[in-house]
Amino acid sequence: MKLQQLRYIWEVAHHDLNVSATAQSLYTSQPGISKQIRLLEDELGVEVFSRSGKHLTRITPAGEAILQTAGEILRKVESIKQVAQEFSNDKKGSLSLATTHTQARYLLPKVIGHFIERFPEVSLHMHQGPPMQISEMAADGTVDFAIATEAMELFSDLIMMPCYEWNRTIVVPKDHPLCQLSELTLEEVAKHPIVTYVFGFTGRSKLDEAFMVRGLVPRIVFTAADADVIKTYVRLGLGVGIIAKMAYDEELDKDLVALDASQLFESSITKIGFRRGTFIRGFMYEFIESFAPHLSRNMVEKAYSCSSRLELDELFDKINLPVY
Repeated sequence: MKLQQLRYIWEVAHHDLNVSATAQSLYTSQPGISKQIRLLEDELGVEVFSRSGKHLTRITPAGEAILQTAGEILRKVESIKQVAQEFSNDKKGSLSLATTHTQARYLLPKVIGHFIERFPEVSLHMHQGPPMQISEMAADGTVDFAIATEAMELFSDLIMMPCYEWNRTIVVPKDHPLCQLSELTLEEVAKHPIVTYVFGFTGRSKLDEAFMVRGLVPRIVFTAADADVIKTYVRLGLGVGIIAKMAYDEELDKDLVALDASQLFESSITKIGFRRGTFIRGFMYEFIESFAPHLSRNMVEKAYSCSSRLELDELFDKINLPVY
């Protein structure tokens, strides 16, 4: 059995069983991959993939178990490489993140700019997606760090550490009736059509909960994962926009009025996390601290050593998080 064979079956499984696409991504030949997979199956005495002619059709039950172990082995190999790199050149390597559009667009640019300036030989890779995809990418080792706000139950296999609190703002055209109110209330907001985030993105659950507690049913007419898209449709008069406060730019969005909604909705907390067993290199610690200054190397190591979610929550219980 060869590591190369394990990598081939892992990559084929993650390319929707498309051997041709796998060969292109690995810069090798399709017949070469097919041959190595067959040799591995012959050695193991079971099929990893079911076939119809020359095409792979599905992963067999035995294949599912084999792939799980193969993934663990490949992650261990990657950790060994990371350890070696840390001692051979601690300022060179790669760092991959999975996060949502809001983090990538509004919070991370300054952090990443500073990081690249500090570590020019580290290649940075960012993936954007919904919480489920972010958690899966971190859990299977596709990325080093996950940064997310919503659906924390999906991240139970990861060590998630709080970074900052944030709340929402309501954006409307300058002549909108909400601008005339002396006090903004959920009842008044609910009278208008609403444009906001897709459920599962950027604190949407807190928004839904706030209306539900007051017995209100908001008329959500348009949803998007991107705050810039939401603002575009507010400008078109489609409805009242509810976005993350950090997504409003006083200069770029000066044609819209921002109404503070922090008294209407519970604050959300954005967290950064990684899977257990990850070897965290020096520049990774620096990235975390740059993103969330209270997460020093010492604090991250303490979080790493926590054996339960309760213990982890207690560690951060008395820390005052930055507010955006």
